[in-house]
Amino acid sequence: MTTRKGKKRIKNQPILHEELKKMRGVYLTESSWLGAKEKAIRSGLSASEYIEQLIRKDLDCTSSGEATP
Repeated sequence: MTTRKGKKRIKNQPILHEELKKMRGVYLTESSWLGAKEKAIRSGLSASEYIEQLIRKDLDCTSSGEATP
């Protein structure tokens, strides 16, 4: 999934998903946060978008009846 770099963003218009993101807070261990940031960088994503994709992927698997680890 591309972050559409080079395209002008419009306020209150979703870019990557059908809905706008809102600021949330989660508690993570330092090693989990650093690991997520590293994976995000390797994928060319922000940490926020990387975590979003992980959760969406898990939700897709769960809703289709597949078992999640």
